[in-house]
Amino acid sequence: MDTYCTLHIGFDDTDSPKGMCTTFLAYKIVNYLKKQKSEFLDFPRLIRFNPNIPWKTRGNGAVSLKIKTKNPSKIKNKIKKFVSKYSDTLNGANPGLVFYEQHDIPSSFTQFSELALWQLINREQAKTFAKKNNLEIFYIGNGQGLIGAIGAIGYKFQDHTFELLCYRKSSKFGTQRKISHQSVKAMQKRTFPYTFNSYDNKKSKVLIMPHSPDPVFYGVRGEKIDVLLNATKILETEEKLAGHLIFKSNQGTNDHLKNTFTKSTMKPFASGIVSGSVLDKPQITKGGHVFFSLDCNGEKINCAVYKETGITHVALGLIKEDKISVGGGIRKASKNFPRVLNIEFIEIISIKKQIIKSNPICNRCKKSMKSKGTKQGFQCVKCGSRSINKNNIEIPRKIEKKIYLPDVGAHRHLSRPLIRLGKLNKKSYFDESSSWFSIYKN
Repeated sequence: MDTYCTLHIGFDDTDSPKGMCTTFLAYKIVNYLKKQKSEFLDFPRLIRFNPNIPWKTRGNGAVSLKIKTKNPSKIKNKIKKFVSKYSDTLNGANPGLVFYEQHDIPSSFTQFSELALWQLINREQAKTFAKKNNLEIFYIGNGQGLIGAIGAIGYKFQDHTFELLCYRKSSKFGTQRKISHQSVKAMQKRTFPYTFNSYDNKKSKVLIMPHSPDPVFYGVRGEKIDVLLNATKILETEEKLAGHLIFKSNQGTNDHLKNTFTKSTMKPFASGIVSGSVLDKPQITKGGHVFFSLDCNGEKINCAVYKETGITHVALGLIKEDKISVGGGIRKASKNFPRVLNIEFIEIISIKKQIIKSNPICNRCKKSMKSKGTKQGFQCVKCGSRSINKNNIEIPRKIEKKIYLPDVGAHRHLSRPLIRLGKLNKKSYFDESSSWFSIYKN
């Protein structure tokens, strides 16, 4: 009599800038597993890792599935064929696939995953990990995808969101996407506050559609499954779509910014946060980007706020000795520029009083007095009244103690939007019979 086993499946790096998508591979695999009567034990997981990795494609996301099956060998062989078929290896994809046959995930997997959220991990580390843990792996090319594949299996949720991804028919791959802007605006308004980052009202821009030639038509991010399903009924498009798959994800959680930088961890491409005092007056460049430095326990940290974030005005409003906390990724030093922290948010912890000195005002004439010369005080030119010292005048600050986030259109997949500040989703109920996966009939 055959016995059931729990099988974890992780895969990554199947796409390229010219096509395919790791989530689309998941869509194809889920459809196959459904036909095989495999029992799903959780939602498909879409895990976004360190967004500052230079060779990532788009959102640096990996996928894992957890199923119960009587025939793991057959499923493994079929999934390997799916990876080969639906990976854009001709244009640079280096897919990695990992299988793990145990119900519970060892802590070593989780530790590997947590490092991948904010550090640069190389593929040799992933291969060493796989060998040490006797993992069954499959990869094409250099095996870069093994990092995300292991990480997606090992990831442990502390907070989560969901994303419903709707896929195109193959005949439409690479063609222009068209959707009613008004329907996206209406969807965002009617599903508030349970969806996020769907439409940028400031720039009148749709945010749910990718611009690359991959199979995804749109993706709606939110907190609840039923709300995401309802969103698809509000959105209007003339294109006949193939189906959808809902992923449980770490998008919108700031997962990559949980690490506090130290001198030893502030390495190129790492992500994290740091707190300190402003060292100098922020400077704006010709392109509109703003640069300044922080004193972090005696360590000077160069910071950059780019024009596209929409928060350069906050950076320009800083003065020396303001205390702030910032998060972002470390840009590697070049021949012409030093290592710099590219900022993704600014939290004002405390602000200094901004004082300027001005000539005293005559109490009688209410006019500004004129200087009589060095150390000779001031005198009113109208009535002759005199004064010794300049006045201290406090200038109102244009910034306040709070968190400043980039414009919604500049958010990364992992960026925690304003609507999610202070929110944690720790539990989710998985119902295999619900509409988390659907092939449309049209």
